[in-house]
Amino acid sequence: MPTPLGKTLLIANPTAQNGNGAAAARRAGELLGAALGHGALDVALTEAPGRAVDLAAGAGSYDTVLALGGDGVIHEAANGLMRLPREDRPAFGIVPVGSGNDYARTLGMSARSVDEAAAQLLAASKQPADVGRCNGEFFVETLSFGVDAAIALDTVERRKRTGKTGTALYLASGMDQLLHHLDRRRYTASFDGGAPVDGESFTFAVQVGSTYGGGFRICPDARIDDGLLDVCIAHPPFGLGRAVLVFLLAKGGRHTGFEQIELRRVRTLSVRFDERPPVQIDGEPLVADEYAVDVVPHALDVLVPC
Repeated sequence: MPTPLGKTLLIANPTAQNGNGAAAARRAGELLGAALGHGALDVALTEAPGRAVDLAAGAGSYDTVLALGGDGVIHEAANGLMRLPREDRPAFGIVPVGSGNDYARTLGMSARSVDEAAAQLLAASKQPADVGRCNGEFFVETLSFGVDAAIALDTVERRKRTGKTGTALYLASGMDQLLHHLDRRRYTASFDGGAPVDGESFTFAVQVGSTYGGGFRICPDARIDDGLLDVCIAHPPFGLGRAVLVFLLAKGGRHTGFEQIELRRVRTLSVRFDERPPVQIDGEPLVADEYAVDVVPHALDVLVPC
């Protein structure tokens, strides 16, 4: 059966999912290499943070770049691809071997096994996908400020300490942050160039895809191909009980009916906070005094299961 991959570069994080990435990379290399044929697949392991950016940025001669690992290597590979001119940008696919696997969920990729993901990729179709950008750094799924960002950043150390992954990891971190760090953050924001708006938030999320945190559907109606960013802001007042309820309901996208939840769709926004909040961009920390955010429509051709 014909495959859409062509000449392929597989960028793999060997330390993903508490060290399972190395074995996953070997298995993916075997499966994809056998299907694609001699010389059609190159495998590159990331030795250090930032390496996937460079590898993807130098992949203009490939038809496809695949990122194997979690949100970190996906984020880096996408940023590398965005350094290439649009006409020279390879298609982008993922083999999910992470803790949250939110971009995998957005693309419909299986995180159950490398075998399933490889089979999906070999029979995939290409779909144009939007990419977000904040202060010049690109994101494929999520950018957030406040307690939800603190949860995402906390999971990195918590995963190493406890071995938890997926929803269990994010639930444990979320409950801890809500109990001890439910902080109100004052902000000034402008949406699509409009007049500045002052407000307070517990969470302020900007999404390309609908989920973060291992499947929490913070912006349940977000689409990756509509040329828009979906924004969800949780405003005070929130007591602890209400905050925990909203957090749990967000797993199924059932939090949007609360009056404290503000939803927007925008092409651009700028925001600054009175005090620097925790910030995550595809699960990676980001520090700045102000944040200029926009969307690059149909920036990547992504591989999705047929």
